[in-house]
Amino acid sequence: MRRRVLVIGAVWALLHVYMGARLLAHAGVGAGWLALAWGTLLLLALAPFGAFFALRAEESRLGTALQWAGFTALGLSSILLVLVVAADVLRVRAWGVEPQAVSLGILAGAVALTAAGAWGARRPRVVRVAVPIAGLPEDLDGFRIVQISDLHVGPTIGRRFVRAVVDTANGLDADVLAFTGDVADGMVPALRDDVAPLADLRARYGKFYVIGNHEYYWDATGWLGELERLGFSVLRNGHQVLRRGSAKLLLAGVNDRGSDPVAALAGAPESDVKVLLAHQPTRAFAARAAGFDLQLSGHTHGGQYFPFSLLVRLFQPFVSGLHRLEEMWLYVSRGTGYWGPPLRLGAPSEITLIELRAALQPAAR
Repeated sequence: MRRRVLVIGAVWALLHVYMGARLLAHAGVGAGWLALAWGTLLLLALAPFGAFFALRAEESRLGTALQWAGFTALGLSSILLVLVVAADVLRVRAWGVEPQAVSLGILAGAVALTAAGAWGARRPRVVRVAVPIAGLPEDLDGFRIVQISDLHVGPTIGRRFVRAVVDTANGLDADVLAFTGDVADGMVPALRDDVAPLADLRARYGKFYVIGNHEYYWDATGWLGELERLGFSVLRNGHQVLRRGSAKLLLAGVNDRGSDPVAALAGAPESDVKVLLAHQPTRAFAARAAGFDLQLSGHTHGGQYFPFSLLVRLFQPFVSGLHRLEEMWLYVSRGTGYWGPPLRLGAPSEITLIELRAALQPAAR
């Protein structure tokens, strides 16, 4: 772990040296201002490491401040790096623009984009998706599943944000509330008050939860118990059958580790529709083979912000939105919260309203 931190730290520092060299080479300022600029870049480079260490330390006001500052600095640095690289690739300095103007433009652009991303990250929007199911019984036509995912309560997401999510979700008249993992980044005792509003989530046939990868980083058993205490039915490679009129919907869920869609169907009676909750979209291949009609997932955050919105496609075949895998549908939420830098650009956070429809074409907006 120490070697990894050292390697990552060295690479991160070198990237900041590169940015400093490109931005400050023709700054035309005195030695004092130049030293201040390099010192600021050094703080930008170090701040994220302070945030990660504070994340593991005992909760305190200083730790919270370090996390806010460090994760914001991480976002600002990464956007700044993208703009510096873009300016070099496009050879902007050869266009006849004054070097100082280029540097100021890059700095102003990075700050503006970071501010815009921070504003957007705090405002999840409602995304409505109609999913056509072949042979859907009339009693299940219009069945509403409200999905939240990747809430990541912790350093920069607290009770106020969670309360706003709960109020929005409760206004969507859900038949089922599906939480597809990554509830928090921290230990249960420290975050219990912040997640408490989740107890007020309402849905006609219940609210259901499957574990994500981040719970394992902290206390998976503790978080499973806490979600049950908040009124969720936790689906651990298991299922429940929901009846609406004469129709039956089987709702199953798999663990993020040891995911087994086949085991989730063990002992299941005949049903009209089979829906799987799985944190990671890659579980869709096994879910299709097991005979599910629809899988709801999260995990990717839709990339959260550029350039990660491009990089995530190297590791994930499904990044966001509605996809068809032969006879099965997969919907991937961009997530309701965020992780790390408190910002989103080009991948807005969402609370999703999934409606099952006996229709020919899906529609999303």
